[in-house]
Amino acid sequence: MSRPKKCRRVCHFPDTLEFAPADGRSQAPPVVLTVDEYETVRLIDREGLSQEQCSRRMGVARTTVQQIYAGAREKLARFLVDGLPLRIEGGDFRLCGGEGQECGGCFKRRYHQQYARAKGEHIMRIAVTYEDGQIFQHFGHTQQFKLYDVEEGKIVSSQVVDTNGSGHGALAGVLGALNADALICGGIGGAQAALAAAGIRLYGGVSGSADQAAQALAAGALDYDPQVKCSHHGEHHHEGSCGHHGCGGGC
Repeated sequence: MSRPKKCRRVCHFPDTLEFAPADGRSQAPPVVLTVDEYETVRLIDREGLSQEQCSRRMGVARTTVQQIYAGAREKLARFLVDGLPLRIEGGDFRLCGGEGQECGGCFKRRYHQQYARAKGEHIMRIAVTYEDGQIFQHFGHTQQFKLYDVEEGKIVSSQVVDTNGSGHGALAGVLGALNADALICGGIGGAQAALAAAGIRLYGGVSGSADQAAQALAAGALDYDPQVKCSHHGEHHHEGSCGHHGCGGGC
């Protein structure tokens, strides 16, 4: 029997999921770079980590990182040399919520330590993109979340938490570190895939008072848009990419 694949820890879900050539070949079959392949390129080529350091960050063996990285570089070469579209999706990964010892000074680790305590099986934690009492309308640019703990259909506590300047895909990791079960927001783009990978339920297309929206969700009466998209230039959306990775619930 072959050994099951070990999920690769990804600290930052990509902000942009699709790239297309400008010469009319955008309809060609795309090169598909998996999220864990993207992470090796980000850590090694962008952050300057060694393969050994990368392996510790991703929670896998150095030989595994070598294989992932080599595959990623080969795909990027085809994307650049052949002028093909590039799409980022899939892979065997899980989003990091600051739980790893390797996270070091990452602020998500502080959030994980603070919010990792058991909520109780009957507690649901709702996060809302937040600004001055209202639902902030662009998920990827929110500076704060307001968290609501709900028990038996009633809000029992709430608090406002800063995002430390994180944006887009990184915010899903922040929500994971905050132990959130659901997100209420206005517009949202490609980060839907990151939320799905983190197991966070999305209630988008909502506006108005954050408190009222959270109360409505707690009561099972929130009016939201299940097909929400964000037209803001900072958001990117790709149909069909949400949550399709190979780790399942066992990671």
